Amino acid sequence: MSTAIPPRGEAPAVAGPSPRLISVIAVSLTFASGASDVASFTRLGDVFTSVMTGNITVFGLALARGSATLAAHTALAFAGYVAGVAAGTLIGRYRTARNPAKPAANSAGEHWPAHMTLTLAAEFTLLTGVLIGWEVTDSRPAGVAQYVILAIAACAMGIQSAAVGQLGLGSVSTTYLTGTLTGLVGAIFQRDGKVGWRRPALLTGLLAGASLAGLLVANAAWAVPCLPLLGVSAATVLGTRSVNSG
Repeated sequence: MSTAIPPRGEAPAVAGPSPRLISVIAVSLTFASGASDVASFTRLGDVFTSVMTGNITVFGLALARGSATLAAHTALAFAGYVAGVAAGTLIGRYRTARNPAKPAANSAGEHWPAHMTLTLAAEFTLLTGVLIGWEVTDSRPAGVAQYVILAIAACAMGIQSAAVGQLGLGSVSTTYLTGTLTGLVGAIFQRDGKVGWRRPALLTGLLAGASLAGLLVANAAWAVPCLPLLGVSAATVLGTRSVNSG
């Protein structure tokens, strides 16, 4: 059996995760988002780290009530998320510019970009910082520490959103899922609509992360920041191993 040799000047194709595995990776990241949002809403000022539309609404409520504290929390979460999206995008752009050869897309047009592991590693680093701050403050951040931890957590979710956007999943997100829910309901009631399993799985992952985080907040608050770390770690390992074994 002969092995095909790529034309001179072209990098050999790199196998990427299958469409099913890409979906599992997305679900794992969605789990992380749900847990992070519960942590921030319960202990970091009644705001979200990933749902920016929700934060904008809360910001409007803060303005109406004249609550400077709530307004500051929502504004900081928003700024942290934007910074994270910018950082994740710049990592992808920089790495792509240095290594323009892209891995071969699979049958669904999805692949694991070469910079994806680095992007998720940046998110993991930030979430580790959240964990450290959470433990130092005995699971009840307050004052300046609360603002710092909130900003770092929101930045991590922004990086995650940018990373998922580079996976080629179309309109699928792991941090804001109203569109996912809309697409699911539309597919159910549309004639010949293809429901598939990805959308329900993403929503289930979000619910699982939020539910487990809620249980931990009530019974073992120290462990709450471990959940986003677990989700991001699983996604990174799955993506990286699929390329190395391809």
